[in-house]
Amino acid sequence: MKPWVLIVDDSASVRGFHGAILRNAGFEVEEAANGYEALEKYYMKKFDLLLVDVNMPKMHGYELIRQIRKENLYGFVPVIVISTESGKNDYLEAFRVEANLYLEKPVDPIYLQLSAKMLTGMR
Repeated sequence: MKPWVLIVDDSASVRGFHGAILRNAGFEVEEAANGYEALEKYYMKKFDLLLVDVNMPKMHGYELIRQIRKENLYGFVPVIVISTESGKNDYLEAFRVEANLYLEKPVDPIYLQLSAKMLTGMR
């Protein structure tokens, strides 16, 4: 059974890019354009990994992660934050909300595949 990844980003092109990278590595992918849409999908399905952008309309990425951690619906779900922000405080905030990894855009495709595999236990 392939692991499911939810990609949350307000840019359709970024969602498509990250989705293609992960599909090529053997993942099943679903997409959400903002935090509220992501929460709806999270409530309806168990995902094995979340890729979350930080700066999005309607709900900030960190708020989305806080909500998911608070709900703890399916146990601990790994989260990779992927953002254009590169300051020390951005990294710290990601880890404060219990993200597992922080990557800067543009992300290296091989590194994203390997990180996703590591966090989901996929071989």
